[in-house]
Amino acid sequence: MSDVVPAEAERLLTSEPVIAHLATCVDDRPHVAPVWYHYADGVVEVLTTGRKLANVRANPRVAISIQKDVAGRTEWMVTLKGTATVVEDEAAMRAATRRINSKYGADEEAWSGNTLVRIDVGSATYRTY
Repeated sequence: MSDVVPAEAERLLTSEPVIAHLATCVDDRPHVAPVWYHYADGVVEVLTTGRKLANVRANPRVAISIQKDVAGRTEWMVTLKGTATVVEDEAAMRAATRRINSKYGADEEAWSGNTLVRIDVGSATYRTY
């Protein structure tokens, strides 16, 4: 359990495979893109490449927004802000790929060109509706 993320928010984050939106920023311009994620104990793992990865390398301050909707109505939302670290360790990358891809029903080898990014959560807000 995280000291930063409330227990109810942790329950929501781990309850089902919903899409997160990762917000990065470089040159004072925001960039938001959907990502699959894994959350545990105050750390979010995402696998990414391209613009998102380049932005994280340039500026590690990020935010993640996760929201569950049913029939166009929001049931809950969680917003996390934190510091991202690019993880170059191959064993850690394989383990994270297994966790994330299995959560979303993808083959373990899918999107093998991605890089692991770990986000240490510094603040969290959530709301249920």
